[in-house]
Parts: sequence; structure tokens; C-alpha cells
Amino acid sequence: MGLGVGAAAALGLAGCGTLTSSDGPTHAGGSGRSPESSPKPTARPIGDGSTAFTGKQPKQPAKPEPLEPGQTPPQFVVFSWDGAGEVGNGLFPRFLDLAKEYEAHMTFFLSGLYLLPESKKRLYDPPNNPRGASDIGYLTDAHIKDTLANVRRAWLEGHEIGTHFNGHFCAGSGSVGNWTPQQWRSEIEQATSFVKQWRTNTGWTDLPSLPFDYDKELVGGRTPCLLGQDNLLPTARALGWRYDASSPGGRQVWPQKKQGIWDLPLQQIPFPGRSFEVLSMDYNMLANQSVNSTKAPAYNYPGWREQSAQAYIQGFKRAYETNRAPFFVGNHFEQWNGGIYMDAVEEALKHIAREKEKGEDVRLVSFRQFVDWLDVQKPEVLDQLRTLDVGQAPAGGWQGFIKAPSTNTAGSQNAA
Repeated sequence: MGLGVGAAAALGLAGCGTLTSSDGPTHAGGSGRSPESSPKPTARPIGDGSTAFTGKQPKQPAKPEPLEPGQTPPQFVVFSWDGAGEVGNGLFPRFLDLAKEYEAHMTFFLSGLYLLPESKKRLYDPPNNPRGASDIGYLTDAHIKDTLANVRRAWLEGHEIGTHFNGHFCAGSGSVGNWTPQQWRSEIEQATSFVKQWRTNTGWTDLPSLPFDYDKELVGGRTPCLLGQDNLLPTARALGWRYDASSPGGRQVWPQKKQGIWDLPLQQIPFPGRSFEVLSMDYNMLANQSVNSTKAPAYNYPGWREQSAQAYIQGFKRAYETNRAPFFVGNHFEQWNGGIYMDAVEEALKHIAREKEKGEDVRLVSFRQFVDWLDVQKPEVLDQLRTLDVGQAPAGGWQGFIKAPSTNTAGSQNAA
């Protein structure tokens, strides 16, 4: 029996995943005149040198502009990754290469524990759980180094580094769903400290710094299993976060703010051949195809791979051809069921990129880049966009839909 969105989310399936057991390019050096040989920026170490301020992030899109009356909204697509650890399967660099080829930006929700050696695990004091506990384990030293290299490369290539917090607790009294705002603050402070102090915690002095100030870079996250958002948000707002991507079962409509933070949920999308929709994430597709088994009989793989790819493609198409609501996809660097979900998300990204290459206004962006765009829009324009339901195109087309701004913007969600 298949699990619908509600059932799978209720079981904590939508946002879970356990990793099992490349250095990227740096800024171009030299003093030539071409962009490829621009001067190397001066890095200013922060703290113990685990991170460093290197200036404005490279390879960012043009400054966002507000929609004009009669203008069709861009179709935004955000591919995001929970955990963002490289564990020797080559998936982190695989998708960095794919993003580079198709000029896409993504969000990588880094688990702080993936930069903490297991020998130092007692530095982690998780709320309502034993010291050093983790439901996703710890990486080997070699895999921590690979993760550092890929996170460094990701930021230099224009991607966003968010957080997936630390121990990924989804069950029992220690579940993140039971944490208080104060406990979320402790978890966030620990997650950021593991990123900002990896050099001290590992003792490694021969690796380059991460090229960003994480206190400024970190503006959003996704909770384990999509649990605990209500108590996270007061803390996120106090810390100056701009969005949260933890809501389960979102609809393909234009977003609004929740407790002052942009609420950017995973979305219900068509599931080809089935009577229900699934969340736009690999784990939910797994739960509905093989009932949580990550090694189902291989004869199922071709059909499941195509079903998963078409779910993403149909989710994109439904938004693109109707209300132009942003399309959010979440995944893990995993090899469940022979790696079919990785193949599916790659196929979907290539399909979406082909639409972009046709000259259409399709933008493959990070969550941070998307909220940059949201924040410059006129509140009444966003209110107009929110009147369009799932699969609902504006009557009469876009030309007359976005109207000239009025002087009355009271009640706008953009100002929440």
C-alpha cells in the first residue's frame, strides 16, 4: 500500500536519511585582465582559521528587480541537499559538476557533525539526548576532509551553505519535534561552532579555510524529518535567519512568512500512476515505492527511477505552466535502491535546464537567492500572486495580472 503525503510525513519519512560509509577550485589567481585570471582576494582568517572572510561571494546572479505591471514572474527552482556530507560515493562533486554545467545554484544544508571527528564526539551535547549521541553517526577523517573540500568548492561556485543541524533525532522523547526554542538555540550554536572550529577539533593545519563567515552565510535551514519548526522559528528570527525550509506537505503556491520568517516547504507534487501526491524529496518517494527498504529487488529500479523523475518534472511543469509558484526539491547524497533517486533528480534538473536554455525565464537558484528576490518585491504584488491556487493560471494571462501598485499595502504577508 502506498503512503500518501500526510501518512509518510506523519511517520517522519519525508526528511530523514542516514549517510553510510575533490578538492574544488579556488579563486583564480594571477594579475591578468580577463575574469578567469582576476586577482586573488585577500582572505581574513576568522577565529582559529577554520573559516575566513574572502569578500563577496563569487558567481551570484544579477541584483534582483521588482516585477513590473504585466510582467510574467520568473519560474524559480531550488534544488537542496540535506546533510551535505561526502562519504566516498562521489555524489557531492557529481552534483556540483552538474550545477556548473547547467549554470544552476543550489542550497546545501550541512550537518555540523559532519565536520566533527568521532574522537571528539563528546563535544556535542544534544538536547534531550546523551552527550555524543547521533542518529546519523560520524564521518571518518577522510570523509570529513572530502566534505570540507566540497563545501569550499560549493561556496566558491555560488551555492549556499545552510544547516541541517547536528544529530538528526526524529523519534522518542529526544526528538527534535519536542525541543524548546532554547534547545534549538543550543543546537544551532553547536552546529555553527563545529563549522567554525573544525581546525581546532581536528588538529589539521594543512587544509585551507572555508572561504566564508558562517555567522553571515547562515540564513536558513531544514530540520531533521521536517519536525519542530514552530519552536525553531522564534530562535531563527532572533538569530536573523531569513527563511526556513522545514514545513512538511507544502502546496505549490507562492510562499508567505511564518513568525516573520519566509516559510519555504517541500511540496506535494504529482506521483505518476498513483492517486495521491508525494513530497518533493527522495525519501518520500522511497517510502511509497519500497516501504522504507533501501535495497528492494533490482527489477523494480527502472520503473521507480522513471516514476521519480517524472514526479519532479510534472511538479515543475504544473507550476511553470500555471501560477509560476517556486518549485522546491530536497534530496540526500544517498544510493538507495541502486541510486535511482540520484539519477531521477539529475534527469529532472537537466529537463528544467533545457527549458531555461530555450530562453524562458527559468532560474535555478539557492533558497538565499530566492528570498533575495522575494524581499525586493512589492507587497501587493506578492499578495496578488498568492491568490493563484495550485495549477491555476491567471485568467486572461499574465499581461493584465500584475497591476500597478496601490497605496494601500495593509495586511501584506511580505511585511510580516
